[in-house]
Amino acid sequence: MWMCVLLVTAVVSGCAAEPGQHGGGARATGKAGASASASAAPAHGQEPGSPGREDRKGEAAGRERDGDAGAREKGRERDRADSAEGRKRAGEKGAPAAGPAEALAAYAKRVKKIQAARAAAARRWGLRQTPLPAPLPPDEKPTITTRKGFEVDRHKGLPPVFTTVPTKQKVVFLTIDDGAEKDPKLLRMMSELQIPYSAFLSDYVVRDDYGYFEKMQDRGVRLHNHTLTHPYLPALSYAKQKAEICGQQARIEKRFGKRPRLFRPPYGSYNRDTLRAAKSCGVKAVPLWAAEAFPDHMEWREWDRDLHPGDIILTHFRGRTEWKGSMPDMIRNVMKVVTSKGYAVARLEDYV
Repeated sequence: MWMCVLLVTAVVSGCAAEPGQHGGGARATGKAGASASASAAPAHGQEPGSPGREDRKGEAAGRERDGDAGAREKGRERDRADSAEGRKRAGEKGAPAAGPAEALAAYAKRVKKIQAARAAAARRWGLRQTPLPAPLPPDEKPTITTRKGFEVDRHKGLPPVFTTVPTKQKVVFLTIDDGAEKDPKLLRMMSELQIPYSAFLSDYVVRDDYGYFEKMQDRGVRLHNHTLTHPYLPALSYAKQKAEICGQQARIEKRFGKRPRLFRPPYGSYNRDTLRAAKSCGVKAVPLWAAEAFPDHMEWREWDRDLHPGDIILTHFRGRTEWKGSMPDMIRNVMKVVTSKGYAVARLEDYV
């Protein structure tokens, strides 16, 4: 694996331009269930350039690129297959010793091609640096455990609650909550930049345009559970919590064809009944977050106000009326921070 990382680093070195800067707002951290999503609207950040070519020609180009939706996922599968096949050949009697090297070379060639496309997209969308390529995901997903201090009474056997995935790879994970803003530029931007992310949806703000999230799913984005109506769950009975969580499990499965494995409680607030209800309808893990992204700043859970390997970043589907900034503004800001610190954005579902 480290051979792969070194090879990829050599291939893509020089992609980054000038280092970005980041701001930060202090975020208080308490015990499990005590943190809530920030609601203050940050100052408007000026949108650089003309990122998306908003005329009909740009829309047509965006639709044409939609056909690449499954290509990236298939590419990831080929990457894993290349690596696995190389290792298999290396272990067979009489197999050429160059098998793993050939697999890594093929992967590096593919990464180089992707990075060239990313560099062009980064210029179009006004990013200061080209996003770094994520390494191949691990052959075996790491064991996820509940973060210390985030347990509930008699937590054993309940889904783990965590803010960071245990990994030594310099990767972070981008997650977007609720679904209120449905900006088509976000879909195009993330597809062109090939930045993976995961969506945690609440039905009450999604139901007016399921089609938007179907397009997102077609681009390889996994859709997860954020309850039906976004209530403060600890104030509800077990039965009502189960209706909120399991009802959204069923709704997502019906609308999008896949039952979520991951669940994020609204405001990051939960109790034992929350986790019991989530487990009862198939939830395997409860990812919270280590940092939160806005169009003009970051907010941090950790005392050092910094990123760490495996950190989960939270943001929201929001627009100018609430943020005084667009979703592309937010992506530009979070990628400035992530890339300048030497991190790549990886796909959460490859690790959890």
